Amino acid sequence: MEKKEAERGEDEIRGVLHKFEQDELVELLSTGKSGSELNTLLLEVFRRRNANRSPGELLRSYKENRFVKPATVDPIALKQLELELLRIAQSHKYTPIQLSPVAPLGSCSVVAPADQNKVISALRGTEVLADVTNLIALHIADGVKSGDLQNHSDLVRFSSTHRHVRAQKFPNLPGMLAHFSLYAMVTSGKDIGSYGFEKQAIWEHIAAYRQIFRSKYQSEIEIIINARGGYNDSEGLVERIVRHIGEQAPDMTVKANKAFSANTYYRGMQFTIKTTIGGREYNIGDGGFVDWTQQLLENKKERMLISAIGLDRLLMP
Repeated sequence: MEKKEAERGEDEIRGVLHKFEQDELVELLSTGKSGSELNTLLLEVFRRRNANRSPGELLRSYKENRFVKPATVDPIALKQLELELLRIAQSHKYTPIQLSPVAPLGSCSVVAPADQNKVISALRGTEVLADVTNLIALHIADGVKSGDLQNHSDLVRFSSTHRHVRAQKFPNLPGMLAHFSLYAMVTSGKDIGSYGFEKQAIWEHIAAYRQIFRSKYQSEIEIIINARGGYNDSEGLVERIVRHIGEQAPDMTVKANKAFSANTYYRGMQFTIKTTIGGREYNIGDGGFVDWTQQLLENKKERMLISAIGLDRLLMP
């Protein structure tokens, strides 16, 4: 599906360039100009395009643009839910962080296997925030590099809620939204051997989610763990994590799938959070280990676990 979308996008670009008889324009702009020069040029292009735009055209644009409409979710209920989740996370040592609405350009595509076309790219070297965990990873990497954050003596833990915008096209199905709110947690540390970081970090995430759903919805969670590539012994990693969760919470349902998936977003393993609320079953979120700080800090000892749950779905009638 993604390959076909990319091919269609390339065909459209070639069609536009041929129409304007500027077949080398994309190459020129993407490689022949500095970032500041390209930004200056595009700012002027947008200024000119909007200089004579009428209020009627603006209103028509609002009507036709699926990214700009208000959410249907109850805003007061959403804010209350966000506050409750952040307070629970704080009691589990996760520091709440309020992030910017924008991230550096390439935040989702440079260190993670995400297509830039699924992100709303912007000017001044930014993109609209499409994944809160990518921006937290950058914040942590910057802090570790500068010495403001120490992730070797103890884990660094952050939690956040944020409205996300993603540009991929969805069919008109319930729950497929142009913008939506996520609650996320990110844990950073160092490899200490015997999967010590991995076992501690994933249990802390699960323990926080367990309290969230028990206290807020009087429901239990089920964890489904799937093996992923990227570790020397992903099967052994899954076995040890399942065993560790069982030791911490013998009453929790944990299912493991050791068959490898082609999905390369997570490393070693990925876990899904499943729960039932009001008789309705939800695969409400997921998480896993990523190598983003390894890439950003060029240090193979870096370890990171991310996870998130969707909030709009929890508030849908």
